[in-house]
Amino acid sequence: MGRAVALARLARGDRVTVIGSSGARGRALLDEAGDARLRFLRADLSSIAEVERVAARIGEEYGAVDALGLFANRIAAKRVETADGLESTFALYYLSRHLLGTLLRPLLDAAPAPVIVNVAGVGTTAGGIVWDDPQLVRRYGQVRAQLQAGRANDLLGVAFAERGYGRARYVLYHPGFTRSGTDGHPNPLVRSSIKVLARFFARSVDEAVRPIVGWIDEPPAAPLAAFDRGEPVELSLKTLDPGDAARLADYTEGLLRERGR
Repeated sequence: MGRAVALARLARGDRVTVIGSSGARGRALLDEAGDARLRFLRADLSSIAEVERVAARIGEEYGAVDALGLFANRIAAKRVETADGLESTFALYYLSRHLLGTLLRPLLDAAPAPVIVNVAGVGTTAGGIVWDDPQLVRRYGQVRAQLQAGRANDLLGVAFAERGYGRARYVLYHPGFTRSGTDGHPNPLVRSSIKVLARFFARSVDEAVRPIVGWIDEPPAAPLAAFDRGEPVELSLKTLDPGDAARLADYTEGLLRERGR
């Protein structure tokens, strides 16, 4: 989906920077686009230092950022701990998005109508923050980790708006089952099943990213907006509780302080 948004915005004349972990896919995207306005930065966004590095690099190249699209995620069948001592799904799917929104805030604030689009699972109420073990040390499961990080992203949007973290409008977006990332599951049998299901039941990538492309041109008026497969999500939903958002923000800031950030 990130690739599709990048190509769509290039077609509209934008300068675009894509961050990804695969150098081969990055080179393929650059070759496909054939456009000097596209930049690719290779980085492992599960690393705090890597997020800081790419944010600094973007700051060197741009005086303002009109839109920040947050897509990064990867399924981990077993618990993996990053170099920062964090559970990898939490670090990549949630913390990298928190950091990018924070570190790029001055550049977003310098744009005339900035927007952040966080692609996760808003509207889904399954799962939640495991407050007594957020790093899932005692009982890890890949579904549990994905659901926790998804709910954390819901709360990230709430905290951004509630705490006045910048001028950017924040959009939480659940695209639903999309023909995107079907190669990502580590189990080959599950991966094959997902591909078959996607062929018949999933939305096309172009259809899924169309709202994102539009929000970059015309961000919603409210500080926070949420959409689940095209339908607005009520911000009174229990998974968007401001108290939980503040609690997660405090926990996250504590994690970063412990690591000298």
